[in-house]
Amino acid sequence: MSDIVLSRPVPVTTEPQLARALLVGLAVLFAALFLFAPLATVFAEALAEGWQGAIAALSLPDAQAAIRMTLSIAAIAVPLNAVFGIAAAWAIAKFDFRGKAFLITLIDLPFSVSPVVAGLMLVLLFGANSSFGAWLMAHDIRIVFAFPGIVLATLFVTFPFVARELIPVMIEQGRTEEEAALTLGASGWRTFFTVTLPNIRWALLYGVLLCNARAMGEFGAVAVVSGKIRGETATMPTMIEMFFNEYLSVAAFTLAAVLAMLALLTLLLKSLLEWRHADLLAATRRH
Repeated sequence: MSDIVLSRPVPVTTEPQLARALLVGLAVLFAALFLFAPLATVFAEALAEGWQGAIAALSLPDAQAAIRMTLSIAAIAVPLNAVFGIAAAWAIAKFDFRGKAFLITLIDLPFSVSPVVAGLMLVLLFGANSSFGAWLMAHDIRIVFAFPGIVLATLFVTFPFVARELIPVMIEQGRTEEEAALTLGASGWRTFFTVTLPNIRWALLYGVLLCNARAMGEFGAVAVVSGKIRGETATMPTMIEMFFNEYLSVAAFTLAAVLAMLALLTLLLKSLLEWRHADLLAATRRH
């Protein structure tokens, strides 16, 4: 009998142990310096005068108005972008039509345009110096430096998030299940709610979380179109800047800490969704 030579398993990575340790250490050092240290500084400065100082800062009328403004804008922009994103992803993934590539480019436009430029475009379109803006002003309809303008700016900068999460998922799933449901007599809405929506629910929730995080943290476009009117159009990011410029550091960092906690909550929910989705995929493969 010929000798059987058992080959040793080939490692997935061929880098030396020292190189891998250096890369991991570099990544941890980068995260500590540029992520964790600034975040810890924000919370430390917010509590510089103790919990009483932080609570007093949040009790300021301007801070409470900014929090209400930010949550109201997110409550409007996120559901609208969810609907728009589902419609855009449905059209791109389920239908073939001329101009599909152009539609995808339009969806990506907010990623390539600076938020400040987006806010300036809204000011030029709806401002008093334009003919349309003058007509709106004559009819006592305020867009710029008012709540509607902030909502429009937030809608623009957050539009791609839901659509961009759904498009690859819906393209990968194809049209077979929807076509089968329609063949069996299901209506379009019933097909959507019983077939399409369950298949995209995790991607949809993931896109909604990203959209919500950007909606609450947007500064550039909102700062231009809102006018930063204290107590009326100031959001949390713009109010943080105003507090900081007025040397109200505790109020500025306390509001920043609240915004950071909302972002961390979004990150936690995102991680939970990813873990849940991974567990479901593993269970599906086992069966």
